[in-house]
Amino acid sequence: MYTIENHNKSDIVITGCGVTSAGSQGKKQFTSVLLNGKNNFGVMERPGRQKDSSYIGAEIPPLVYPEQISKKTLRTASFSGKAAMVTIDEAWNEAKLNLVDSERIGLIIGGSNFQQRELMTKYEKYSSNTYFIPPTYALSYMDSDVCGFCTQQYGINGLAYSVGGASASGQVAILQAIQAVQSGQVDVCIALGALMDLSYLECQAFRSLGAMGTERYKDEPKRASRPFDRDRDGFIFGECCGAVVIEKLGTAIERNIKPYASITGWSMVIDGNRNPNPSYEGEVKAIKEALQKADLEPEEIDYINPHGTGSIIGDETEVRAIHACKLNHAFINATKSVIGHGLSAAGTVEVIATLMQMKEGRLHPTRNLENPIDSTLNWIRQESILHCIQNAISLSIGFGGVNTALCLQRI
Repeated sequence: MYTIENHNKSDIVITGCGVTSAGSQGKKQFTSVLLNGKNNFGVMERPGRQKDSSYIGAEIPPLVYPEQISKKTLRTASFSGKAAMVTIDEAWNEAKLNLVDSERIGLIIGGSNFQQRELMTKYEKYSSNTYFIPPTYALSYMDSDVCGFCTQQYGINGLAYSVGGASASGQVAILQAIQAVQSGQVDVCIALGALMDLSYLECQAFRSLGAMGTERYKDEPKRASRPFDRDRDGFIFGECCGAVVIEKLGTAIERNIKPYASITGWSMVIDGNRNPNPSYEGEVKAIKEALQKADLEPEEIDYINPHGTGSIIGDETEVRAIHACKLNHAFINATKSVIGHGLSAAGTVEVIATLMQMKEGRLHPTRNLENPIDSTLNWIRQESILHCIQNAISLSIGFGGVNTALCLQRI
């Protein structure tokens, strides 16, 4: 039987992970991609992604589905739904959730309006023949359909719903899962960062807003994603989906599960601002609240996984917040430099990236960080390094004034 000393059985822990991203499906491939700084950036080719411009991004390879999933089931599922299913499957099996009462399992999906390309292609196909649109469209256009699809496949009968926090959605889902477990609504809760399936309309709108990268690097797409570099040009999209299993240490021990880490502190701060501009004050408050809840001093944090998108204003604001919170000593890298910005999925996938680095005792490089906007921070640049993470903090920031922070501690 697995036992852990010096931990309370009510501690919140992560006991399973599943991840799908550009160039990888599953934790093993994902970890290799990160630590080796591999990338899959190029002009995007998925139908519905291009029109009158060249949008760079990183798209996932063809999905490999669990054997028990029928072709009929897949025919009615959206791309985001399929990605959610295979990602949950990995986390479900690792955490041995088949041993948990289905009525004590919950699912919270981070993301809203995340199936836009799917809706666009349906519109283009059926706009002149509306009577022939599949009746399942009445279900599949809603985000809640992914909840229903996954709960049906895995027999989840506790709670299930989606939450929107823009690019912080994945981490907001984790915070909601923690609350569901702490309150006793369920014993185990899966938090999923949904795959954001952009169409060319969202790509153009993000570009017009000044958030997504321009065509500056269209002939050198591997150089386009460059968080915290002086030559950054906005975020570069990267398809991804992540799932983590949240529960108390006591229930994990009952199933003889060794957790990845404990979640010691967390915070969500709202700026009261509809617009996309980041808030220095909001980010600082979220970090300080998470540290206080974790009962950690700033010097005890030895690794930061930042939001770090490559945004002109956003990266500078985040660096200021890191200094203000006295975290400038900690190692820092940018996961989005390797896999791109998954938007709704980013917060969950980057927590998984932190856990994989904690497990491997190695920190991944930050691609394209050639001329940092702040040379005083402890950057991991072109090569991975050995480091045993003890206490990490992961940050997510979303349009509409959403700031979240999460502290993870080695067990």
